[in-house]
Amino acid sequence: MFLDEYSDIPYKVLKYTAGHINIGGRVTDDWDRRCIMNVLEGYYNPDVLDEDYKYSESGVFHQLPGDSEHAAFMTYIKGLPINDTPEIFSLHSNANITFAQNETFALLNGLVQLQPKTSGGSGTSMEDVVDETCKGILERAPHPVALEPVMKKYPVKYEESMNTVLVQEVIRYNKLLTAIRATLQDLRKALKGLVVMSQELETMANSLYNNVVPQLWASKAYPSLKPLASWVTDLISRMSFIQKWIDTGIPPAFWISGFFFPQAFLTGTLQNYARRAVISIDTISFDFNVVKQPLDELTERPENGCYIYGLYLEGARWDADVAVLAESKPKELYTEMPVIQLMPVANRKQPDHGIYVCPVYKTLTRAGTLSTTGHSTNYVIAIEVPSDKSQDHWIKRGVALLCALNY
Repeated sequence: MFLDEYSDIPYKVLKYTAGHINIGGRVTDDWDRRCIMNVLEGYYNPDVLDEDYKYSESGVFHQLPGDSEHAAFMTYIKGLPINDTPEIFSLHSNANITFAQNETFALLNGLVQLQPKTSGGSGTSMEDVVDETCKGILERAPHPVALEPVMKKYPVKYEESMNTVLVQEVIRYNKLLTAIRATLQDLRKALKGLVVMSQELETMANSLYNNVVPQLWASKAYPSLKPLASWVTDLISRMSFIQKWIDTGIPPAFWISGFFFPQAFLTGTLQNYARRAVISIDTISFDFNVVKQPLDELTERPENGCYIYGLYLEGARWDADVAVLAESKPKELYTEMPVIQLMPVANRKQPDHGIYVCPVYKTLTRAGTLSTTGHSTNYVIAIEVPSDKSQDHWIKRGVALLCALNY
């Protein structure tokens, strides 16, 4: 009945109904909705009526002639691959590797949870393993940074918002480091029987034994999917970045993955430009430039904006020879993105071609919750990456930039 009201098939209306109402009405994330609309574009368009229309690049999934008999459709369906290949979802073949890894990790994590917590014979007990782990983390983990000297060295300045960003980062990391040291010391005392082993400490002990970040820490920390050992190493690297900033001054390039709250750093960069140019910050947005020079050659801050590094590409790679996005190499799941310059520009209009608007996430899950600050706990910013292919191609590939991996 709905279609009968139109002389032609209203593909645009059908796509909007499916993508924004029927399916999209349950989707709250704008990037998920963008993906849905691009997937639907491959089915809700006049070309699907052509007999030679292909739903995949290889042509395995294609349209059949309209006058085909029932037997022809059944024969075609029976000839389709038993296991769905990534190309049916417009993904790279590497997606199969990621899928297999996720299945394997889920299985192994389940087995780890089921292993006995006691050992027979002369083996090392769980208590000894946990106590040794606590001791090792206490020896490696940095101490909280003295806040007062930092505030004196980097006072609040109207013309330099990075001072405020640094102080806020120190406060956030100090809360985490204080919690880590306090809980580790309490757990060691509980293992020796000096204090009562509470439910929280017992859960923490199980997490340490299984090489998992305890919930007591995760609730006060930044989003991360790393196992405990890698998480501690990453925390040490983050604090080294902060400490070097404190000791030597504002760095020429910023490790964006090392920020507890990177949105504050991005806002501070916009504030610096707005105050220097004496214009409203609401009219300013970022322009982007992928820098050709390696990181160690960048010894001074740019005149406009800032340099950032430490991002990883998933679903694609950066081709430095032609300076555009390119297809991933086989078995290469993640590639390091070069240094990117963020350049604040007033009243900027986004280009309508030659770029891919690439979302940046803190972790591989690409999902988060809306925090009280109005920011997602996982999404950071969208970066325009040069591309010689349409945005639709990379959207279906699921290309994104990541601040940290899961190892």
